[in-house]
Amino acid sequence: MIRLGVVGCGQWGMNHLRVFSSLPGVTLAVGCDHDPERLKRVQRLYPHVAVTTNLTELWKDASLQAVVVATPSATHYAIAKSALESGKDVLCEKPLTTSLAHAEELVRLAQRHQRILMVGHVFVFNPAVQKLYEYVKQGTLGTLYYLSARRTNLGPIRSDVDVIWDLASHDLSMFDYLLDGTAPRSLSASGGAFLASARADVAFISLEYPNHVVANVQVSWLDPQKRRELTVVGSEKMAIFNDVSLDAPLWVYDKGASLVQDYETYEQFRIQSWDRDATVPHFSRVEPLLNEAMHFVECVEHRQTPRTDGQNGLRIVRILEAIARSMGQGGAPVPLT
Repeated sequence: MIRLGVVGCGQWGMNHLRVFSSLPGVTLAVGCDHDPERLKRVQRLYPHVAVTTNLTELWKDASLQAVVVATPSATHYAIAKSALESGKDVLCEKPLTTSLAHAEELVRLAQRHQRILMVGHVFVFNPAVQKLYEYVKQGTLGTLYYLSARRTNLGPIRSDVDVIWDLASHDLSMFDYLLDGTAPRSLSASGGAFLASARADVAFISLEYPNHVVANVQVSWLDPQKRRELTVVGSEKMAIFNDVSLDAPLWVYDKGASLVQDYETYEQFRIQSWDRDATVPHFSRVEPLLNEAMHFVECVEHRQTPRTDGQNGLRIVRILEAIARSMGQGGAPVPLT
């Protein structure tokens, strides 16, 4: 049995408590939070789980093998560092850190102590996104042209990080997954801080990847509509993942256009387009967070490298820092390679 603790028992931490408590082979041992009221709720829902406000108790417990870090983003580094140094395997919520240097240090610590370091890029474990990955790998969509993501809503507005670190990390992690960890060559970003002058609440990000693949991300806490969409366009087919749609979150469209020679007209070339069937693929409807938790447990049990390991988290933090630099320079392009 893997004895596991959850650090941070807010809304998302409670979701971790729920899914890990349902897994065979896992003993949910302790919940830790600075807020006693949150810990009272943990005790009501999970009477068998010990609670504490003292992180040091977790680090001293040699029988505790793994921890989930579900605290505000700015605290991830210090908590994950202490966990790794005390010999715990770590599942850290996204983003891994809010500093590239800190992310690099956590990756080194995990390697040095031979610990599992996994980042909670939960959309990588969404069955619809995994199905989309299959289509990309199999060449069903043809040559990839571009990816476009929109993640908007009216709130919830965070006080610890801006909208880029809060929301764009989701879409960047899906880009990273679909492109097999390929990093963008350059990017540019612009946005606005309309609610608080020191923290962006709207951003528009453009990225250039190798092999002529381009991508863009729109994120906003200040929008009339809740959107969680990812469009992937290839030379043969197109696909849309819509996480807000419960019935049909993934559509594949057999439509597109190509340049063909045509010697029967005055033009040497012409555009030929097609618009055939749109299909809704079949895939399992397992909760993404449950998929993520099962993957973490498997990695802990078998000492496997997680799909969203520390290096994956590091790549996303590097991109997020570059976005912040571009915005600070008025949208100037920033090279990454």
